[in-house]
Amino acid sequence: MVADAFPPLALSQGDPAGIGPDIALMAWAARTTQFIPPFLYIGDPDVLTARARMLGIEVSTTESDAERCAAAFADSLPFTRISAGSPVEVGKPGAGSAIGTIAAIEHAVELTVAGKTSAVVTNPIAKSVLYEAGFKFPGHTEFLADLAAKAFGSPAILPVMMIASPLLRTIPVTIHIPLSEVPGALSEDLIYQTCRIAAHDLSVRFGIASPRIAVSGLNPHAGEDGALGHEDSAMIAPAIARLRADGIDAFGPLPADTMFHEAARQTYDVAVCMYHDQALIPAKALGFDDGVNVTLGLPFIRTSPDHGTAFSLAGTGKAKPTSLIAALKMADAMARAGDQNGRA
Repeated sequence: MVADAFPPLALSQGDPAGIGPDIALMAWAARTTQFIPPFLYIGDPDVLTARARMLGIEVSTTESDAERCAAAFADSLPFTRISAGSPVEVGKPGAGSAIGTIAAIEHAVELTVAGKTSAVVTNPIAKSVLYEAGFKFPGHTEFLADLAAKAFGSPAILPVMMIASPLLRTIPVTIHIPLSEVPGALSEDLIYQTCRIAAHDLSVRFGIASPRIAVSGLNPHAGEDGALGHEDSAMIAPAIARLRADGIDAFGPLPADTMFHEAARQTYDVAVCMYHDQALIPAKALGFDDGVNVTLGLPFIRTSPDHGTAFSLAGTGKAKPTSLIAALKMADAMARAGDQNGRA
């Protein structure tokens, strides 16, 4: 098969003690039975080969750059070396590898911003380990937004987390903050801007001409006309009115407990919710194995498996590559639909 000239994906290693290396190997091995977009693994190849031996996966690895990646992918797993930084013990995270984990993400972004790779796909990280090494961001999403702002010399970027699976797309307006802080963090403008970004990216990168956006309430029963809280009428309803005035098909606020049954899901293209668990519980219940974490609002494409590092599964062969494969395929499809460099 002739190698595709389209730029490959940049896949960061994630936490090397977790299942990132496992599922990267499994995704590469799956290329013999299904289409796997070529990807350049950015991480420590010694960890990869050691993990392959544990899993019984026959693999050859080839040090490569983005330009040669697609040609090499059929026969070997191409990588760009980023040292783990310290010895890696399978299933046991260590702060010594944090610098390598962060560097892999940064390099994936650099390659994609330069147009050498078509999108960033990130393997799971352990935030607590990164915090020990001085990482100052709540998670991948916020870190990527900071890297994007610096790369493009732009003001602060609002990153929007979307969890997407064949059955449901959901977006939390607030992400990695305590539940007690959610009402104070919400605002009419934040809800409005989040939905505008969702409408834009669903149109441009997912090919949905006029996205239908269902917006949840914050309180039970969307506030019950003020009996159960005033945020729904004071913040959420005015944001929806502004969106509709802009020609965006947004509606709500809707009681969150009735938004996710099968018939309700047919009425919208994305559900925008007010906080993390309100959006992610239904997303993971309906698409735990094939859900993809997509960051909207960035000047480049980024996807990730919708699961964590699963340290207890690392090296056991029990991890499933399904979500990573879905993330790779989604990133490739988004890039081909027209990425930030204007490729069609």
